[in-house]
Amino acid sequence: MKTKLVFLLVGIMLVAVFFTGCTPAEQPTDVEEPEADGATESIETVKIGAILPLTGSAAATGVKLQAAMEVAQEIINGEYPDIAIPLAKEAGLPNLGNAKLEIVFADHQGNPEMAKSEAERLIDEGVVGLVGCYHSSATKPASQAAEQYGIPFVAGSSSSAALTERGLNYFVRVAPNDDIETEMFFDYLIYLNENYDADIKTVAVAYVDNEFGVHAKEMVEKWVKEKYEALGFELVGTVAYAADVTNVDTEVQQISSLNADAVFHASYIADITMFVNKYKEFGIAPKAVLNYCGGFQDTQFVVNLGNDADYFAGGAAFSAEKLGDMPELAAINAMYKAKTNADLDGPALEEFSSVMVLAEAINIAKSLDGDDIMNVIKSTTFDAPYYAAGAIRFDDSGQNEILASYMVQTQGGKYHAVYPADIATAEPVVPIPAWDRR
Repeated sequence: MKTKLVFLLVGIMLVAVFFTGCTPAEQPTDVEEPEADGATESIETVKIGAILPLTGSAAATGVKLQAAMEVAQEIINGEYPDIAIPLAKEAGLPNLGNAKLEIVFADHQGNPEMAKSEAERLIDEGVVGLVGCYHSSATKPASQAAEQYGIPFVAGSSSSAALTERGLNYFVRVAPNDDIETEMFFDYLIYLNENYDADIKTVAVAYVDNEFGVHAKEMVEKWVKEKYEALGFELVGTVAYAADVTNVDTEVQQISSLNADAVFHASYIADITMFVNKYKEFGIAPKAVLNYCGGFQDTQFVVNLGNDADYFAGGAAFSAEKLGDMPELAAINAMYKAKTNADLDGPALEEFSSVMVLAEAINIAKSLDGDDIMNVIKSTTFDAPYYAAGAIRFDDSGQNEILASYMVQTQGGKYHAVYPADIATAEPVVPIPAWDRR
């Protein structure tokens, strides 16, 4: 009798298995589904590479950009529920099992070939994305290497428009390019003419002879020919100088001889500091001096020059006076200032955002695969309340199409927003006062 009971129970169990275990859709709820391909829940650390000028003539800028990226890393890896930006609330990348983000820094020394070799080294070491390189001339070969290996590259502050004209599939850029900035410069001059009787008609360009400077000069030539010549503007000349320049006496005299109403500068911090010192020495004061994203935007510009830094202008993604209206930006700036003893500047904020965008894309993709990450980057509008524009979105070329920049002018040792009028916090000073009248 006992044997029969055992056979009966076994039979019942087999029937139950046959009718309940035959289709995946009817699996018991306490059984976990298999993880999708590329799942990285067991990954503890996600590595991205950052290539910057940490030694050489732009080292001071590179160190600041590194600090901005480190702030992004701290926010992502820590818990900052009071900072209302993506990835701040909980530690790590939540969709990847709260994996920590590690930024592996590399130094390109201002050398494009070094940037390329460092990009290749970082890729060989397993980074899943790259950011950098500040110098457009370095970003160009580094991003080409990333393209070859299918590694996403998010450039923060490199501004040469040519970077997004190469048809690359794995490259995007946060900062406005020099094409966008040039149009904004001319529109600003029109604003000055119409509202402040500036009477600015002639323009000259002073530029460093590399990818950044040459392309900025070409954009001025393009815009004058295509639009602004018909509106009364004339490009009266251009002055190039070597990237390793140590004396700009000759270039300043050339600029003076052009007698332009406005000078557009494509210069790094050491260069623009030399130019301003020589402008003062030779008594040269154009009606306006406008600066592409570079040295002028570095807060070291004011430190280097003191009161002599006043009345210069340029495009910027940041000005400290906006902190009271933007709590997220204020919190980020406080963390940055604790590291550097200085406020953010435009390039630093753009490099901060490059890390945030790449990290958020990795998190949304739930994958370390380059194609998966790029699909997210290309199809997502990234929340960025630390920008006046509030968001970042890339067009088909890889350019951020939501303009985050505006015109600032140094007045009293501070950067003030002066254009467009609806976000201005100060009236622009035009013309620039003569040196002996300051």
